[in-house]
Amino acid sequence: MKSIKIAVIGLGYVGLPLARLFSTKYEVVGFDMNQRRVTSLMEGHDETFEVSDELLQDAIKNHGLICTTKLDDIRDCNFYVIAVPTPVDVNNRPDLTPLIGASATVGKVISNGNIVVYESTVYPGVTEEECLPIVEKVSGLKYNVDFFAGYSPERINPGDKEHTVEKIKKVTSGSTPEIADFVDLVYNSVLINGTHKATSIKVAEASKIIENAQRDVNIAFMNELAKIFNAMGIDTNDVIEAAASKWNFIKLTPGLVGGHCISVDPYYLIQKAQVYGVLPRIMSAARRLNDGMGDYVANQVIKLMNKKGVLVKDSEILILGITFKENCPDIRNTKIVDIYSTLKEYTSNVTIYDPWADISRVRHEYGIDMGTHNIGDLLGRFDAVILGVAHDEFKKINVRDLLRQENGVVYDVKAVLPSNMIDGRL
Repeated sequence: MKSIKIAVIGLGYVGLPLARLFSTKYEVVGFDMNQRRVTSLMEGHDETFEVSDELLQDAIKNHGLICTTKLDDIRDCNFYVIAVPTPVDVNNRPDLTPLIGASATVGKVISNGNIVVYESTVYPGVTEEECLPIVEKVSGLKYNVDFFAGYSPERINPGDKEHTVEKIKKVTSGSTPEIADFVDLVYNSVLINGTHKATSIKVAEASKIIENAQRDVNIAFMNELAKIFNAMGIDTNDVIEAAASKWNFIKLTPGLVGGHCISVDPYYLIQKAQVYGVLPRIMSAARRLNDGMGDYVANQVIKLMNKKGVLVKDSEILILGITFKENCPDIRNTKIVDIYSTLKEYTSNVTIYDPWADISRVRHEYGIDMGTHNIGDLLGRFDAVILGVAHDEFKKINVRDLLRQENGVVYDVKAVLPSNMIDGRL
């Protein structure tokens, strides 16, 4: 392969930062089916804020990055990177539809000697057993004869401005030893901290999925502890601080597990394990526990309101934040919605305020009308306030100014507010 021309399929939270980074060394075309998204990117703005306008405009103007919805624009590429979502359906079963569609797209344009690398999080075997046969079928080419493959799992952390894509140490792999070396070389050429070359594509797939499954299990343990200590009247945060004084204690905190990674990826391994006759009890229990934390938080708030003599029925309740994590606009699979839904069983007057979230997108995804992006409109209006997301903006306000009565309730899901300002926390 004399020169590398890269096509990145899928320009979301993973694909766009990767395309921007690759464009510093190679000719890159980003492909996405969403025309609105592509138009916005080519105008120099990323609405996810993963790539700054300055970096994006530099990539377009000075490095020739092109974003397109046209298949013909990626036909002459020779290194295809697929970075599309891998969601679950309503029954938490893996939904490979985006991945299958992206594989068919590559199959339409791939040529002899080309390489396709998958970045999407999957269970071991998906790349070679599900995706590449589609590329073969659509292209008419033979895998590992006419074209080759690799797998390099994404490690993007939405909203994280410290562990950006160029600083992430990435796992790489290839369908032959030679291709593994080549894929590793391409990624290494743009990464500050290099790569780890896995022994096979399946090993690379497995390594990614256990990263998120491990975090899910660890957070579930902390959430279980929070439930126990709350029932005992002990401050969980104080317990964690005390335990963390031991040198080998792993300091984690309880919380809501949403987003498109930790709350989704374990289901892929859970299903695949069952195919092999293994019942993954710990991962399954962790998923159930973490999925129920939104309802738990809502009921804790209701209990506090009752204890303080605040009438719950028809009360005014404010939730601060709806994104799945702090300081980013990502609302995918946010568990704040579970808090909202439970509270709506008691009062219709539940308001969500989040300066990071797009009001129209929240309305479209969840049917919730946020109403305002002006915190001044909310002062002195509520009987209870729940800090659900630790946006920097929320740490700077006196949340009790949002209450309309002295005995109103403030509940801190993220344990970031001063103890004298709150009535309870997770």
